[in-house]
Amino acid sequence: MMRFAIVSTSLLAFISLTAVAAEEVEITHAWTRATAPGQQVGAAYMTLQSKTDMALERVESAVAGSVEIHSMTMKDGVMQMRMLETLPLKANQPEKLAPGGFHLMLFDLKKPLKVGESVDYTLHFKDSAGKTSTQHLISPIKRTAD
Repeated sequence: MMRFAIVSTSLLAFISLTAVAAEEVEITHAWTRATAPGQQVGAAYMTLQSKTDMALERVESAVAGSVEIHSMTMKDGVMQMRMLETLPLKANQPEKLAPGGFHLMLFDLKKPLKVGESVDYTLHFKDSAGKTSTQHLISPIKRTAD
């Protein structure tokens, strides 16, 4: 009986900490771009807003072999895309992941991304004190943001 009480208390504490961590980052306007049959790369977009300084460390999804955080810029008329190790989030400042800027790249897609379906993501964050947290997201698949 005592073992059950300890396990139950530990589980409740873990659930409470997970809920608090998840509230630190608000995720809005999430969508994943539909792909053509045979296309092996996809992209996802969203707006992230944190209550404290932190960083998006990595993202996982079962629909892709890997998910990378990317930036895209235009320099002298040439598009430059690069992978980022992390995406810093400043407290109370929305960070928009959108076409033509920051975004998530999904590599080695396991199936086509079809309009009307959705993609599950796990986002991993780290705050300025080194505390890590995860947040789950279900993103609709669309042709465009609207």
